[in-house]
Amino acid sequence: MFVKDIQSLTRGELEGRLTALGQPAYRAAQTLDWLYVRRVTTWDAMTNLPRALRGLLQEQFSLHAPELVRRRGSRDSTQKFLWRLADQSLIESVLIPANRALYGEASDRHTLCISTQVGCAYGCRFCASGLEGWKRNLEPDEIVGQVLAVERVVANEISDGESGASERQARRIVDNVVVMGMGEPLANYDRLLQALKILNAPWGLGIGARKITVSTSGLAPQIRRLAAEPLQFRLAISLHGATDDVRNRLMPVNRKYPLRDLMAACEEYRNKGGRRITFEYILIEGVNDDISQVRPLATLARRLGAKVNLIPYNTVEGLRWKRPAESVCETFLHALEKHGVVATLRREKGHDIDAACGQLRLKAGNLAAAPAAQNNA
Repeated sequence: MFVKDIQSLTRGELEGRLTALGQPAYRAAQTLDWLYVRRVTTWDAMTNLPRALRGLLQEQFSLHAPELVRRRGSRDSTQKFLWRLADQSLIESVLIPANRALYGEASDRHTLCISTQVGCAYGCRFCASGLEGWKRNLEPDEIVGQVLAVERVVANEISDGESGASERQARRIVDNVVVMGMGEPLANYDRLLQALKILNAPWGLGIGARKITVSTSGLAPQIRRLAAEPLQFRLAISLHGATDDVRNRLMPVNRKYPLRDLMAACEEYRNKGGRRITFEYILIEGVNDDISQVRPLATLARRLGAKVNLIPYNTVEGLRWKRPAESVCETFLHALEKHGVVATLRREKGHDIDAACGQLRLKAGNLAAAPAAQNNA
């Protein structure tokens, strides 16, 4: 029998369940405080709830936290986390250090890239996430749980003797969330939206909608659904090619939703909410990094008023794709800017720790054989 994790519920849903159990509604607020402010992982830790209520909650819901299997730290302070879920599946999250903003804010402080699926079914040719195929969708609590788990790790590293440590442990550590890890987020649409509501809600993690970016490889119908949502989440398109020929070579999804359909959906998203779209464009040597690709990319960006985020390819063991020389990346950036496009070139971010999605999971090998938590900062 499937038992829903309590971290998959909205405040209204939890209040309804508690009322049905004969509990006052204010118990929901107390419970949510334990989950999302104090980030506890056991029922017994909820000490201001009556013991009988804690027993009821344990009977009604599960309460799982991802188990840290491995952690790797990059020279640029990027950190990658490998998590084991309750069913032994492995997923990844990446914590990106303070940097010039990638998605329109004045500056980033702590940005976390999270996963939405175990594996991926979309088979982008350059990506490690789908090399072992798609296993399953993540539940809302498993999506939210990545943010809470990273915050626990960072908070626990604050010295007990450090001045103000208790205040820093209680405050939010992750300021921005990028849904761009393992999996295709919009292929897990309903669970994703439930998780984003929890991440955004003041009773949840309180992360502003404009500080949450959802990435997609190009699922046009789901982009239209996202456009109709009342919450103003940001949208990033994993473009990686400005012509159908290039995208077809790299991304099988383009055969179902070619650029014509994708751009029409993006226009609907922009027109409904007035929100700027970001094009993610991974530069791959000899595939999409030639200067001839600048003009069609600029045409698409200007059409939508989109920002372009250029990302030098993170090489993946077993795949033939290569990272372009730095000079090639710089030339591409400057040419794009000359066409009047707002663009950034992501500098070295985690290349030395296999920060591309799915790489750490692949290197862990067999799920059951994955070792206990390791730090390699």
